[in-house]
Amino acid sequence: MNRPGGTSRPRETPRDGVAAAAAQDEPQPAGFAFLLPGDARGSDSFLTVFVALGANLLIAIAKTAAALLTRSASLTAEAAHSWADTGNEVFLVVANRRAARPADRGHPLGHGREAYVWSLFAAVGLFVAGGAFSVTHGIGQLRDPTPADDFLVGYAVLAASFLLEGVSFLQSVRQARADAKVMQRDLIEHVLATSDPALRAVFAEDAAALIGLVLATAGLAAHQLTGSAVPDAMGSILVGVLLVVVAGVLINRNRRFLVGEEADPRVRTAVLRAMLDMPEVARVTYLRLEVVGPRMISVVGDVDLAGDDVESHVAVRLRALEAKIAASAAVAGAVFSLSAPDEPSLTPDSI
Repeated sequence: MNRPGGTSRPRETPRDGVAAAAAQDEPQPAGFAFLLPGDARGSDSFLTVFVALGANLLIAIAKTAAALLTRSASLTAEAAHSWADTGNEVFLVVANRRAARPADRGHPLGHGREAYVWSLFAAVGLFVAGGAFSVTHGIGQLRDPTPADDFLVGYAVLAASFLLEGVSFLQSVRQARADAKVMQRDLIEHVLATSDPALRAVFAEDAAALIGLVLATAGLAAHQLTGSAVPDAMGSILVGVLLVVVAGVLINRNRRFLVGEEADPRVRTAVLRAMLDMPEVARVTYLRLEVVGPRMISVVGDVDLAGDDVESHVAVRLRALEAKIAASAAVAGAVFSLSAPDEPSLTPDSI
């Protein structure tokens, strides 16, 4: 049941005192493990980003040298693409580190949304430095063609780049597949829906890079076979269009998480089941889960506690419930109010 305006209260979830002590005496709800596919500390994402950073740096240097030797428009576009990807990985490293900072008084829900800010910068960089440059360069080559030479050098660099990009792509696929299995999604659905922007960015950029390498190879081969620079220039334009599309998808996903997005319905169902399995919770009448960072949510809800109690004791039990749920590594904060008697109960089948 949705309620206009929400139910959150302007206070922090207590982590000490009577409520926290009560929470520590209880086992943590197992259902919340569903929220944390992979490593809760995000080390999988760090590894994925660093593998991509190392691969793209080597590829960018090699492509730049090959572009200077061959004067191929497609290779020049690919060099710009790889330098853009390298810069983007630096943004993603910053995103991971800043988002991992712990909560403080000024940021009671943590700094998780910073990941989407820096990932947005990376996506804009891919759009401008990769896509726009490649399209502009290709149009320039159509107007004033430059014959290419040293084709074997170009093919060798493209082949080596494909190998390195493949290694990085396989790492992102490995992480995405493991996470998707836990979240009961297929691979592409998970990459688009995941709250981890680093995984999505690396997967999308590496997939685009592999496709771009095929386009660049085709353009370079057509240039060699026909003696015309037009196919090579068209290869540059196609690489640019591909990067613009990928950047557009990444920009939109980061925008949506920055504005605020509710958690996946499967996560809502898992959280509701976990709460209803707690002996202190008789029923839940309202539940709002908002993504506040990579693999992090805030929980706001209305609950009916089991048994009858005096008001002062009920308040302590509510705080203990909040602290118990907020103790999960996947929960940035939890706020609960008491349900009204006439409010209908939520069930896993109703959400």
